[in-house]
Amino acid sequence: MARFDTNRSAEMEVFVRVVDLGGFTPAARKLRLTPSGVSKLISRLEARLGARLINRTTRKLTLTEEGQAFYQRALRILAEMEEAEREAASGAAPRGRLTVNSNIPFGMMHMMPLIPRFLQEHPEITLDLVLTDTLIDLMQERADVAIRVGPLKASRLIARKLGTSRMVVVGAPDYLARAGTPKTPADLADHRGIGWTFSRIRGGWPFKRGDRTEEAVPPPIARASDGEAARRLCLGGVGLARLALFHIGPDIEAGRLVPVLQGYNPGDREDIHAVYVGHTAPLPARVRAFIDFLAEHVRVSDPALKRAADGKWKLVG
Repeated sequence: MARFDTNRSAEMEVFVRVVDLGGFTPAARKLRLTPSGVSKLISRLEARLGARLINRTTRKLTLTEEGQAFYQRALRILAEMEEAEREAASGAAPRGRLTVNSNIPFGMMHMMPLIPRFLQEHPEITLDLVLTDTLIDLMQERADVAIRVGPLKASRLIARKLGTSRMVVVGAPDYLARAGTPKTPADLADHRGIGWTFSRIRGGWPFKRGDRTEEAVPPPIARASDGEAARRLCLGGVGLARLALFHIGPDIEAGRLVPVLQGYNPGDREDIHAVYVGHTAPLPARVRAFIDFLAEHVRVSDPALKRAADGKWKLVG
């Protein structure tokens, strides 16, 4: 049932301002309200939702897990409202130059096959596509949309989830024939690994041991700048790698790569998001069209790995 007694868009706007500006007082100043009025509005919002969104201390405000999730959704909803009003007022059609930055494996496997159809549906859009695993600053690089795989850092960007994928440690059959198959995470110390030329949030590879998660990683014999380069090194028998299943699933089913240490796999996943700047100004129609197109057509499944009776690994689900 619709609720006409609550201005939910106004609540979202105030909440976003409080988060962006770091406090009730600066938000109140920007919105021409009183700090107590802003505080009461946030308290009323939390009471209506039945969840605490902000942890308040005398020095700073921090978002709870629920607050972070609500913040991301609120950014998206406010941006869509602005875009709906802008398009209703102008009747704007998607046109102009669209700059997209994508993670290399996702771009090659899931986005590139869709680009011809997108450009056919939107002939007035011209596309600049950059594939790189380097984390860019959208504003500095003047990118409209970026595809990011893995944990997102707190930012004012709007994120739209496109899928999720499990992680798995793999090796090529010829490498395993030479070096042997590791039986426990401790065995990785005697193996060779493929690492990264850039820093990651998690340095080691996580493995479950009972109800705990421990980290181990083989000494790197090579480092790659992107997932596709790491995959090719692994296929070449250089060493073990830990990669996303959406990227190497076909290699596993074809027997080109073999999962190892699956009994210790903690089942962690990496989410895939399209991120964009959208809450400070109306979102261009070309950006909205591309985001909606990806959300409709990208199919990143999250299958499980099962070993068949013949010893071969299969993707299930």
